[in-house]
Amino acid sequence: MAKAVEWTSKSGLPLWHVTLTVAGESVPGDLLRRALECLVHERPFMLAVRYSADRAELRYWDEAEDVDDAAALALRIWGDHRASCGLPPWRVVGVEVIDRDTVHVRGVERPQTPLITAGVAPL
Repeated sequence: MAKAVEWTSKSGLPLWHVTLTVAGESVPGDLLRRALECLVHERPFMLAVRYSADRAELRYWDEAEDVDDAAALALRIWGDHRASCGLPPWRVVGVEVIDRDTVHVRGVERPQTPLITAGVAPL
């Protein structure tokens, strides 16, 4: 059995691929887009942000000691930026945190660097 390679950041912490999904009552698309663009500005490590009138999906790399820490940080992002970005009062409806090896095995394209500017696009 091959030993898994642990990918780490410059700080030495493991890197985790996070997908956070939030949902709630519909909001106007232009307001939501501006709020999400603000979030990307405040948290520039986003890989992608997709949205519709009643949900958004955030994908990014994060560094954390373990999957528990990465998941806990993910669960706080929306609430931590709600007021400063004007995000709607949606709730987290899904979170996935996986290591880089799993991302690679699934065939998800890996960026050259885990820290790239996000694009914001409709679902």
